[in-house]
Amino acid sequence: MKGKKAGVQQPRAKQARANVRYIDLHLPLGPGFYAEGMKKWMLTPLLGLGLVACAPTQTAMLTPNPPLKGPGIVAEVNGAAPATSTTTAVTTTTPGTTTAATTTEQTTMTTVTETPAAPAAATPAPATSASTPAPVPATQTTAATVTQTPAATPAPATTADGWTTLAPRSAERRTSFTAAEQVIDTSKSYRAVLHTSKGDVTVNLDAKAAPLAVNNFVFLALNHFYDGTRFHRVIEGFMAQGGDPQSADTALSDRWGTGGPGYQFANERSSLTFNRAGVLAMANAGPDTNGSQFFITFGPTEFLNGGYTIFGQVDSGMDAVNKLTRNYNNAGPIAGAQADVLNSVEIQVK
Repeated sequence: MKGKKAGVQQPRAKQARANVRYIDLHLPLGPGFYAEGMKKWMLTPLLGLGLVACAPTQTAMLTPNPPLKGPGIVAEVNGAAPATSTTTAVTTTTPGTTTAATTTEQTTMTTVTETPAAPAAATPAPATSASTPAPVPATQTTAATVTQTPAATPAPATTADGWTTLAPRSAERRTSFTAAEQVIDTSKSYRAVLHTSKGDVTVNLDAKAAPLAVNNFVFLALNHFYDGTRFHRVIEGFMAQGGDPQSADTALSDRWGTGGPGYQFANERSSLTFNRAGVLAMANAGPDTNGSQFFITFGPTEFLNGGYTIFGQVDSGMDAVNKLTRNYNNAGPIAGAQADVLNSVEIQVK
């Protein structure tokens, strides 16, 4: 999508008031917009995919806008021999083994005081022997080595309702690829937790309806692609758009809406429609130009049906979506309205 703005077509009532210019268009709007042979119009360039404006008697089609002008322990036993010689005997027993002194499950230290005499050299009995071990010379230091078991790697976090968080595929944020690697199993269920500056949003991902889009979103999220990006185009009563990797850098604000992961993929058709709030779909710059940008609807927008791949639905956190700063309108960016941040995306599976 580089060089072209990805986005979402705006509803008719809002389009009529916008500044327009001639353009060749390629996709039809929703029901009710038909006038054969009439002029085709389009709004002044917006971030993301161009929003089409139509008077009631005009036909508007979807097309990309050009870019604006311009992210082991050793334990030692020491013998001591002051006035009398003290011999330290080290007895190692295994569970259930009987020694002359006692039966134990850990190393037993037995101290025997003798009159000064040169101890005879002796070899300690094996750890599994039931006989009494020979004494260790008083002038000799023996070391017992204890092997520690390494700490186990923590298991992935699992929620009370059975969702397991997937580990990232990379330690650092990556924003450029040649294609999305296959990372999902369509027989499993996936969801994404969007950690935004306005709160968390949990979205159920529909891998059966849109396996390409879901795999793409999961792959990018597991590579920290979306970390620090912004909802760069939020229009009241319409939708909130994000996912441009360039939006993580405020110095590139004149390019927001034109970025992608370095590749594109095809649209997917399903029975899902834009019939409610919280629909998650891919933004694009025309047919089969999906990349990384996505949008979430604020309400029913059925005139978008057929033009965009739907791949999820908000399950919880719609209140956080509704709190996102409206930073765009029919005329373009709203001066002084700051874009809210998508801090990170957590992928869960079950």
